[in-house]
Amino acid sequence: MKTKLEDITMPALAIRGLVIFPNVVVHFDVTRETSEAALRAAMNDNKLIFITSQRDDCFDEPDINDLYQVGVVAEIRQMLKGTDNVLRVLAEGKYRAKLIDILQYEPYLVANVREFPEIKRIGSDEIEIEAVMRAIKQAFYQYATVMPRMPKELTSSVMKETDPFKLFDVLVFNIPLAVDDKEMLLEESHIISRLGMLLAMISREVEVIDIERNIQEKVRQQLDNTQKEYYLRAQMKAIANQLGESEEDEYQEDYDEYSEKIQALDIDEESKEKLFREVDRLNKMSSASQDAFVIRNYLDNVLELPWNISTKDKTDVKKVKEVLDKDHYGLDKVKERILENIAVRELKPDIKGQIICLVGPPGVGKTSIGKSIARAMGRKYQRISLGGVRDESDIRGHRKTYVGAMPGRIINAMKLAGSKNPLILLDEIDKMTHDMRGDPSSALLEVLDSEQNSAFRDHYIEIPFDLSNVLFVTTANTTQTIDSPLLDRMDVIELTSYTREEKFHIAKEHLVPKQLKANGLKSTMLKISDDALYIIIDNYTREAGVRSLERKIASLCRKAAKIIVNGEKKSVRIGSRNIEEFLGVKKYLDDDLAKKNEIGIVNGLAWTSVGGVIMPLEASVFDGKGVIETTGSLGDVMKESAKIAVSYVRSIADKYGISGDFYKEKDIHIHAPEGATPKDGPSAGVTMTTALVSALANIPVKHDVAMTGEITLHGKVLPIGGLREKTMAAYKAGMKTVVIPVGNKSDLEEVDSVVKDNINFVYAEKITDVLDVALEKKEPRYIKPKHRDEISKRHTVSS
Repeated sequence: MKTKLEDITMPALAIRGLVIFPNVVVHFDVTRETSEAALRAAMNDNKLIFITSQRDDCFDEPDINDLYQVGVVAEIRQMLKGTDNVLRVLAEGKYRAKLIDILQYEPYLVANVREFPEIKRIGSDEIEIEAVMRAIKQAFYQYATVMPRMPKELTSSVMKETDPFKLFDVLVFNIPLAVDDKEMLLEESHIISRLGMLLAMISREVEVIDIERNIQEKVRQQLDNTQKEYYLRAQMKAIANQLGESEEDEYQEDYDEYSEKIQALDIDEESKEKLFREVDRLNKMSSASQDAFVIRNYLDNVLELPWNISTKDKTDVKKVKEVLDKDHYGLDKVKERILENIAVRELKPDIKGQIICLVGPPGVGKTSIGKSIARAMGRKYQRISLGGVRDESDIRGHRKTYVGAMPGRIINAMKLAGSKNPLILLDEIDKMTHDMRGDPSSALLEVLDSEQNSAFRDHYIEIPFDLSNVLFVTTANTTQTIDSPLLDRMDVIELTSYTREEKFHIAKEHLVPKQLKANGLKSTMLKISDDALYIIIDNYTREAGVRSLERKIASLCRKAAKIIVNGEKKSVRIGSRNIEEFLGVKKYLDDDLAKKNEIGIVNGLAWTSVGGVIMPLEASVFDGKGVIETTGSLGDVMKESAKIAVSYVRSIADKYGISGDFYKEKDIHIHAPEGATPKDGPSAGVTMTTALVSALANIPVKHDVAMTGEITLHGKVLPIGGLREKTMAAYKAGMKTVVIPVGNKSDLEEVDSVVKDNINFVYAEKITDVLDVALEKKEPRYIKPKHRDEISKRHTVSS
């Protein structure tokens, strides 16, 4: 006999995105105040509450029409308030119920519900139930094989289950289904219909997963010849093909963006048409193809170049001079050249073709002055190192059709500078080489030619780029290895090695403050006296620049820092007395020069890559057969100078009381100390002649006189190079008089004022001028009249 089901009144809870079934324990979170109030009311009564799902998750205060009519009466097992103020609930579904009416909405929902029982009786449907169970188990097995991370224990329990109701509960709890699908299952009362619906849902899930796997397989096939970064793009394409959609909108967006940027460029129409053709090609290609990647990369590189961007030059000559003087001591020629450049730009702003080549030994500041020039002129700065470059493509770039193609170094520097008128420093231009891949020096001819570089064509960019506004500064150690056509395009400025006084001022004004800051010291913590700096320059370093000098100063700073940190002292003072405690024994000692006038020993002056030096020459005469011996690693030029000196001394032998047959009866030995050091050059001619005359005439040479100059066979003194460095060496050695060729008189302008103030310069036109200054005064030997007549007659015959 049927009993009529009665309506029950109880608190109600509306949940979102979740459907609860009988005999299932679930966790869920509650954030609405009305829902929390309903739960607490149920807990205070019999812990039973009616739970149903919302049709639409958007409503925070749903009414009866926003709720599904069939839900579940659940028992609240546990409630816990989290630190995030969210109420976490554990509940178990008891039985299905149907919503009859909502009796109240505030302060929480109260519903009138009626039990909605399932049809438990199977009866004659056992065969149909068994068939449905087999089908649903087979479908679940297929689902488990394609679904990743499916527990094997779950699959095993499903395959062994014989009760249709328990089978349904296990499957509906472990298979993710949509809320609408789960609600349909909840509302169905007959187990056969419910299992049939679940079978259809599982089969549909298997089909969806198969389609996803097919899409991924197509994507993998497409990625065989495509770079990895296009994986997502290829996947989108495969999905679009599956759904029948297209990428037309994406192509159009890229086309419009590129076209707008190209139209804004300040370039000729032919170049614009070339770029527009590339954009049209890109628009017709698949976005995942390799060619599309090449064209995109090309367009991006071209559009990143500073076609329309430039900086304004600073033309205040006084301010620019202040910046240059602050950054570098000395280098007057370079600074003067830059100031001239700026002055001309003030009068003619559109001047082009300013290419400067700084040539000098390492460490004299060639590279750093390029950066100072850029800062002084307000220009962007980029440095390109050319040392070891042997491929023309490094300068001109690679054609974009090659794999891994890229622009050359010049165009890349322009892109990094972000301005079309930067200062680009081409460092170590003399170190470039060439091989079968091309000659980079030839590629630079167009870059450094003001008549051609206004339309420079990089192999990658393919359209002309204007380099005429760029200020190119190049550096080199020597001009001998620079190709003549390339050298002809540059204004060469020679940077000689620093003198002793310049090194002192650089160290005191620049290097010491720099290293104090770099090593965390204050000026009060470390004091280096002037005498100590001079000792470092003279006895611990021997170089043209100041790199070793800076390293020695850095070493002093580190040692001082250690002393201060250890608590030994609060401040350190380094002077001439204690410098060896910090730097060790002196590495270079002062030249061992004669302290008195001696016969056959003359102070010559020589130039080296690290500055000027005193080069003593010694001559000795012995009875023999006229053999001339030269030792001391003398080069061919110096050996020839020795022969010239012997020949000239023969012509003036009578004047100094020298036997006219000395070249037959005497052996002559000329020696330059420090034999391990190779020596060569023509400027030792006057020194050798003076040494020979002194040795042959037995006349001492003044020990405080130094000399330099080349001689001819007739005794004329010719000019030499490196006068600035040579005179500094003479000053350092304590020379009082320096004899120089009269042709070098104008070069004294470059000599330091301290040298000119302490040395008496004598200008020699002939070798006799040198001998008059260098040799001690000696009364001429008396010659009998008859003998004098014979000599005169002999001279007349020989002439």
